[in-house]
Amino acid sequence: MGKRYFIKTFGCQMNKSDSERIATVLEKIGYQPAEKLEQADLIMVNMCSVRQSAVDRIWGLAQKFTKLRNRKPNLKTVLTGCILSKDRKKFTSKFDLISNIKDLAKLRIIPRYSSKVTAYVPISTGCDNYCAYCVVPYVRGREICRPVDEILKEVKNLIKKGYKEIILLGQNVNSYPHFPKLLQKINDIPGNFWIRFTSPHPKDTTKELIEAVAKLSKVCEHIHLPIQSGDNKILKKMNRNYTVEQYRKLIREIKKTPGGRDAKSFVPYSISTDIIVGFPGETKKQFENTAKLMRWAKFDMAYIAQYSPRPGTAAAKLKDNVSPKEKKRREKVLTAILKKTALENNKKYIGKIVEVLIIGKDRSGNIQGRTRTFKNMRIRQTTDNKRQTTKFGEFTKIKITKATIWGLEGELVSFFSRP
Repeated sequence: MGKRYFIKTFGCQMNKSDSERIATVLEKIGYQPAEKLEQADLIMVNMCSVRQSAVDRIWGLAQKFTKLRNRKPNLKTVLTGCILSKDRKKFTSKFDLISNIKDLAKLRIIPRYSSKVTAYVPISTGCDNYCAYCVVPYVRGREICRPVDEILKEVKNLIKKGYKEIILLGQNVNSYPHFPKLLQKINDIPGNFWIRFTSPHPKDTTKELIEAVAKLSKVCEHIHLPIQSGDNKILKKMNRNYTVEQYRKLIREIKKTPGGRDAKSFVPYSISTDIIVGFPGETKKQFENTAKLMRWAKFDMAYIAQYSPRPGTAAAKLKDNVSPKEKKRREKVLTAILKKTALENNKKYIGKIVEVLIIGKDRSGNIQGRTRTFKNMRIRQTTDNKRQTTKFGEFTKIKITKATIWGLEGELVSFFSRP
């Protein structure tokens, strides 16, 4: 048997996409994938320095390598990804090689896609925003956009192979030149598939983009719109370049845009966000402004993080004066608000019939799916439809019977194809 590799990925979807391209490179030089880390002759760790918690997990993983080397003295380990220079120095003795992920972006590599249904397609890498808390511009560099023709070629090949969900990626995906027009061109590619994109920036979210999501039949009705804070002074310190008032205007614009792809379907828009609690200097009143905004916006999902200083960023020069205990309390407050609004939003689906993409089964054997609005779906088959089967990677109609905080449950109606 040839040598085997294992890739451990931390961080965002861009890192997952990079790992798929790394897999292609390794297989071209003769390596085969290993099912478990312990089986590998080469271990690649795709790192994320964005949060300290991710860095801490890699420290734990590095300790495991020491034990593995006792059994496999020829084991090689490589660290790549978003690595701050300070973290790079710390990990030098723990890995055989540390590689710069920015070099990968310069190569035109067809990835070894980890899914047969969903494909990540990077349209840009790097970022020019320099948010005060973020390391991306320092570890990935300035924004570089891929040519339109190259993106379209990759998507067309994916559709020919039967992929049903195309996710466009960029650290600031909607700063891509004429982004709504790119969506239009991808939407015009023949085939039965969905289009998603992440992660957009509020300052680049235009009325034209919101209208494109509404009118383009293959673009899903889910917009991720990171707010980070609901207080203008904190937003300014974060260098976010928008105000709470401007953000509220965007939310109102999204919510008033008609949803649904036909008169018989139920497709409301869903909105998710990112929030940082405990940013340096954030007072309790300023935090309450964030909580107030969350109650008003009624997000479907929010990814809430406790601030941790990142070396080299502008925020690292500020005093991290919100205690860990208070950060945790603030996170719990926002999570409680999210649970309430998410459940309220999900209950609106009960009794409705929606389009669902079958993505697999959970550990209990339940059929799993995903809605256009990025809701997780658990599907159960009743005695009335037990003769029907669900196929991995197929679109189907599901009648919603139950709503939970983090997803939906429903029954199979029938298969259908969209024109």
